[in-house]
Amino acid sequence: MTIRVVVADDQALVRGGFRLIIDARDDLEVVGEAADGQHAVRLVGELRPDVVLMDVRMPVMDGIDATRAIVASGSAARVLVVTTFDLDEQVVTALRAGASGFLLKDIRPAELAEAVRVVARGEALLAPTVTRRMLDRFAHTAPATRPAPAALAELSPRELEVLTLIGQALSNTEIAGRLHLSEATVKTHVSAVLRKLRLRDRVQAVVAAYDHGLVEPRRG
Repeated sequence: MTIRVVVADDQALVRGGFRLIIDARDDLEVVGEAADGQHAVRLVGELRPDVVLMDVRMPVMDGIDATRAIVASGSAARVLVVTTFDLDEQVVTALRAGASGFLLKDIRPAELAEAVRVVARGEALLAPTVTRRMLDRFAHTAPATRPAPAALAELSPRELEVLTLIGQALSNTEIAGRLHLSEATVKTHVSAVLRKLRLRDRVQAVVAAYDHGLVEPRRG
């Protein structure tokens, strides 16, 4: 099955470069290009891609607002933010908006192709440890008010424990050891957490745990 990609960047040269890399793979295809965030949102609605490569700084609507609009629309498309700097405050804001990870603009062609495949499979491209590190560094970008505790009401006590440990950047193996469960059981709990909280992937689970106050910023 071919993975359909939309490339959103205000620089034609960047869009063209990404298209050349992606279209050279048998299993990947660029189905649309957008020069601004508003156009990207429209294309996602029309073309229903699997993955969107989203620049942050664009005219009309930036990549963060575009990501937020795509997620709010109910689209199944996964957004990968493309940025120049890795530990960038705007990357954290994009993750809170619903992005599944980020790529640096100097990424190698093979790495770009594999990143698209990873998020298209529904996996998190960005390691939870990296997500946690960025959230700690940019703690001041957290919402002014905590999300309503009722949002967690659907979770069982065990699922809440699992979400808290995901927020601490623990792997399934580490969670299994901490809670004396099998990895298969942990995977079941993780899937239930994502489904009940309507989270796209593990990266979004880390953000949710952090924003609900289940995990506090580390100092220093």
